[in-house]
Amino acid sequence: MLQFLLNDKTVELASIRPTLTVLEYLREHAKLTGTKEGCASGDCGACTAVIAEPDASGQSLHWRSINTCITFLPALHGKQLITVEFLANNDTLHPVQQAMVDHHGSQCGFCTPGFVMSMFARYQQRQPITKHEVETVLSGNLCRCTGYRPIVDATLAACEQSTQSAFQTDKFSDAEQHILNTLTDIAPNTALDSVFVPANHTQLAHYRQAHPQARLVAGGTDIALESTQQLQDFPGVIYLGNVAELHQLEAGEQGLRIGAGVTYSTMMPLLLKHFPDLRELLERLGSLPIRNQGTMGGNVASASPIGDTPPVLIALNATVRLNNGTQVRDIPAAEFFTGYRQTQMQTDEWIESLFLPYLPDHTQLRAYKISKRFEDDISTVCAVFKLTLAESQVVSLATGFGGVAATPVAAAALEQQITGCTWHDNTTQTIGINALHNAFSPISDVRASADYRQTMIVNLWRRFWMETQKDHPTLTRVGANGIKTVTVSDVATGVVP
Repeated sequence: MLQFLLNDKTVELASIRPTLTVLEYLREHAKLTGTKEGCASGDCGACTAVIAEPDASGQSLHWRSINTCITFLPALHGKQLITVEFLANNDTLHPVQQAMVDHHGSQCGFCTPGFVMSMFARYQQRQPITKHEVETVLSGNLCRCTGYRPIVDATLAACEQSTQSAFQTDKFSDAEQHILNTLTDIAPNTALDSVFVPANHTQLAHYRQAHPQARLVAGGTDIALESTQQLQDFPGVIYLGNVAELHQLEAGEQGLRIGAGVTYSTMMPLLLKHFPDLRELLERLGSLPIRNQGTMGGNVASASPIGDTPPVLIALNATVRLNNGTQVRDIPAAEFFTGYRQTQMQTDEWIESLFLPYLPDHTQLRAYKISKRFEDDISTVCAVFKLTLAESQVVSLATGFGGVAATPVAAAALEQQITGCTWHDNTTQTIGINALHNAFSPISDVRASADYRQTMIVNLWRRFWMETQKDHPTLTRVGANGIKTVTVSDVATGVVP
């Protein structure tokens, strides 16, 4: 039996279609049509709703916004789903709704429920907010009418209120313990005809072996598109979100261990503590609702050549841990991908976790993402460089690239040729340019031409080389007139050819 709370009502379902999305259930079955369908791909935010579930302490609730259009219904098992219809208290609007009215944040109104729910999820954190954070909170919601300023103003005004809302007092706080008790009483595992929600590795191994054709789903932000965009049917779904062992997040002596079920939003504070140079890449990885659902384990399992995190894992010499219930094996990320959308994972296995070694001393890391939109877009090209120096000598260079081949890949020739070079010598930059010029054979598609991708690979290398000269204000330049000493700024600005 699939069980969850829809607003304040318990829902129990004995049978569902494996690919039934939360959005379709709300509109077609529950007849709650405030939640809209815009893109059916997690890009526009019109379908945004909020999931509430017990936090790590089990004593209070944690709220997060999600894209219901790419969330399969099994993801709700043991959780509460809150929709826009539930926010108002009789004739009194919730503060985020009232703020939208007061600041004229709605025009045609189609996107408004999604914006309201993104605002509500942040409002429930009951903490001060900045304009920059508002932009992050609303990064998954698109509007064609307002120009966003009134919506940003409404979010700031609502979240800066110090008084509690009617939702917190009259409607919610009195019922919070009841909601917690209700969710806690729901068993974390369940099985329907073709939908399975295991709670631990033992149950997962059983379902995996008994139903080898069923699709493994964690966040579902990629796999759901096969259903919503390509109209594919799945023979079954094994939802991984309730498997306790997949939620480990540990900082050990040698590196980070990230469970395959840990969402990006959950892992980001710890990940950025140890790898701060990944901030821009991670903040541009989808939108906040996508990061609230998506997992690094799912990104790796999908084996997309334009996934954002595999190039990072390859450059960091990370390992992928596979499990089948009886045997565990670790595979270097650089060896995990065997072909387009193909990996070394066997039909009875799943990704248990990922291990990211800490950076050695005197090591610099950079991750670059090129896409048509700054945020909430997939990569056209992704390049990651990890450089270790001993004074000015290159001890090692590790790389990872996406969007340039059938799989995420390293530039082995570049790594070999650069090792031992003097990093601050301009000839090192030239060696890299020459090594990368024909290192890959990218394709042309709707995002970019092969020539553009090839040019961008080289330009990102030049950017990395220039950025890492900050502690070395002068460079040795070899030209037609002999050896010349120039400044980094001269090279970066094009003063020196």
